[in-house]
Amino acid sequence: MSVKIRERLAAAGQRFHANDNIAEFLHPGDIERLLDEVQEKMQGVLDSLVIDTQSDHNTADTARRVAKMYLQEVFGGRYVAPPRITEFPNAEHLNELMIVGPITVRSACSHHFCPVIGRIWMGILPNKGTNVIGLSKYARLVDWIMNRPQIQEEAVVQLADLIEKKTMPDGLAVVMEASHYCMSWRGVKEMDSKMINSVMRGAFLENTALRREFLSLIPR
Repeated sequence: MSVKIRERLAAAGQRFHANDNIAEFLHPGDIERLLDEVQEKMQGVLDSLVIDTQSDHNTADTARRVAKMYLQEVFGGRYVAPPRITEFPNAEHLNELMIVGPITVRSACSHHFCPVIGRIWMGILPNKGTNVIGLSKYARLVDWIMNRPQIQEEAVVQLADLIEKKTMPDGLAVVMEASHYCMSWRGVKEMDSKMINSVMRGAFLENTALRREFLSLIPR
């Protein structure tokens, strides 16, 4: 199944990096067939790790569980279309700073497939042409972007691009703070370190006072 999907992507000249969404190239039933394929290959990984899944009741169904976890949960943002978001016109012509967050982030590092767990805050400076979306919809968009293997620096840019396209504000700010298990679970095994990065667009990039106000209002 994966070979057929790759052929579709190649024919369309479409990139399929770890943090890309490929939903439009999937046909009905493809995910179920991919589940079977990933399960088979994951079973091969377990066999190569010399884990006896035949007699070990704890790992008897691990290959299937891992396949479902990757395709339907932690990497699900690659395989499903973006969530439907109802957008409303800015009828009251709101133009004051709005802050959304913290929104919990659950992602995975594309280097080791280890968890990345953290929080995101967004600052939006609307104008009369800005689209207004519900608070819970921001969380849905965050999940859709973050449920892919990726690096944090690229993830916040992808999210900023999506929110900017959906809302069309005068300014947008995104700050992400996260713990990386590829650093705490392996490697140097540093438990307390976090990574913080930001993307500033429009008024937040140009107006130092606005940027300072946003950052000062983020509870940390």
